[in-house]
Amino acid sequence: MKKALFLYSSREGQTIKILKHIEAQLSDYQCEIVDLHQVANIDFSTYERVLIGASIRYGKLNKKLYQFIESNLEQIITHKVAFFCVNLTARKEDQGKDTPEGSVYIKTFLRSSSWQPCLIGVFAGALYYPRYAWFDKMMIKLIMTLTGGETDTSKEVEYTNWEKVTLFADKFKEM
Repeated sequence: MKKALFLYSSREGQTIKILKHIEAQLSDYQCEIVDLHQVANIDFSTYERVLIGASIRYGKLNKKLYQFIESNLEQIITHKVAFFCVNLTARKEDQGKDTPEGSVYIKTFLRSSSWQPCLIGVFAGALYYPRYAWFDKMMIKLIMTLTGGETDTSKEVEYTNWEKVTLFADKFKEM
């Protein structure tokens, strides 16, 4: 059976949930899900495909993602490696914020990273207000107020478009 490596940088778990959905679409693959914050070196040659998923928090990807990419750049550029970003701005599909071309976070990533992935996905995340610490809850509520999102802090709202994730999984299989 072919093997796929899924690496993630996630705060609240939506990135992992997306990876598990993608894994369900890859019945031909044995998938291994690994927190990239917990590994330094991985031998990519033991995998047919590698997927890196990362979430945005307060407008930024985690710096450990960039460190991981720099430390593993040679392997990343010589293997079949795709990338996706999870953020709440991508909920604005009608404005194209859920595309690599329309995502300010992807544009920043591509400017800041030595790696230019051949396959990029952008997915809306989820709001888990009841799970957040008070400060995070208030900051996210402020951001949602400014961007026209959900502000009821008693709610959990999932914005992820699972059909779009499935289509990305199909592209990942074919890359």
